[in-house]
Amino acid sequence: MSDKRDQRKDIDWDRLLELRPVLLWGLPVILLVYLASASFYTIQAESQGVVLRFGAFVKTVEPGLRFKFPFGIDRVSIVPVKRQLKQEFGFATEGATDPTQFSFEQEEERSMVTGDLNAATVEWIIQYRIREPNLFLFEVRNPGATLRDISESVMRTVVGDRTVDEVITVGRQEIEADALTQLQELVDKYRLGLSIDQVQLKNVNPPLPVQSSFNEVNQAQQERERMINVANGEYNKVVPQASGIAEQKIQAAEGYALKRVNEAEGDTSRFNAVFTEFMKAPEVTKRRIYIETMREVVPQLGKKIIIDEKASQILPLLQLSTDTQGARK
Repeated sequence: MSDKRDQRKDIDWDRLLELRPVLLWGLPVILLVYLASASFYTIQAESQGVVLRFGAFVKTVEPGLRFKFPFGIDRVSIVPVKRQLKQEFGFATEGATDPTQFSFEQEEERSMVTGDLNAATVEWIIQYRIREPNLFLFEVRNPGATLRDISESVMRTVVGDRTVDEVITVGRQEIEADALTQLQELVDKYRLGLSIDQVQLKNVNPPLPVQSSFNEVNQAQQERERMINVANGEYNKVVPQASGIAEQKIQAAEGYALKRVNEAEGDTSRFNAVFTEFMKAPEVTKRRIYIETMREVVPQLGKKIIIDEKASQILPLLQLSTDTQGARK
C-alpha cells in the first residue's frame, strides 16, 4: 500500500512540473484581466458617475469609458441624471421599479381638509430629475422618502389655503403652480440635489359619501351659469338693436328738423329779398309777382277759357280745342 501512495505522489509532482510554465504565464494574464475589468467602467449617456476614493467624494464624471483605481480604492455610483423620475400620491401604477414611487398608505395620503373645513380626496404626481448627484447620494440619508414627505406637506398646505370649490374646480392650475414653487424651495433648502419639473393634480373629488350631493350642486351651478349666459346673449342681441333703432330715429328727426329750419330760413331770406325789391318799385314788383304766379298756376288748370270783361256769353266758345286761346285782355 505504501508503494502505491509513493507512486501517486511522484505522479502529482510530475504533473505540477509539467504545468509550471502554464502557471507562470497564466497567473499574470489572469491578474491583468482582473485589473483591466476592475479599473475601467462605462457610464451610459443618461447618467453620471460619482467617484468615491477611500469612501470620500472625489469627483463627478460624465458618460463614456472611465478609469478608476482597483482593489476597492475607488468606488463609482452611477446616477441617472437625465431620466425623469416620478412619485405618485394617493394611487399607484402597476410595474413601478422605484420603491419610493408610491406608498402603501394611499388612503391617508389623498384625504385632506380644505380651508373652509370641507373634506376632499386629492391624488397627484410629481416629476423630478437628479440635478446634483453628490448631494442626492450623500447629503440626506433617504432622499426619495424625504421628497415624499415634503411633497405631502406642501400639498396639504396649499389645499388648506383654499376652499373646496377652488380645489375641485377652478383652482387646480393655481394649486399646481404654488405647490411646484414651494416644493422646489424646500428641496433646495434641504439640499436634496433634485429639480422638480412638474406637479400635476390627477383625481380631485369630494369624499365618496357626499359625492352625489356635490355633483348635484355642481350641475345646479352649471345650469345657473348657462341660463345667465343665455340671458346675457339675449340682452346683448336686443339692447344693441333697440339702441340702433333709437339712434336711427333720433338722426332722422334731427335731419328733418334741420331740413325744416333751412327751408324756413330760405323762405325768410327770399321773402326779405322780394320785400326789399317791392319797397323800391311796388307796382313793378307787384306785376312781376302776379305774372310769375300765373305762370305757375295756369298750366295746372286743364281746359282754359279766357274772356274779357265785355263778353256776354261763353257758349259759342265751349267747342273750341283746349289748345285754342280766346281773346286776351
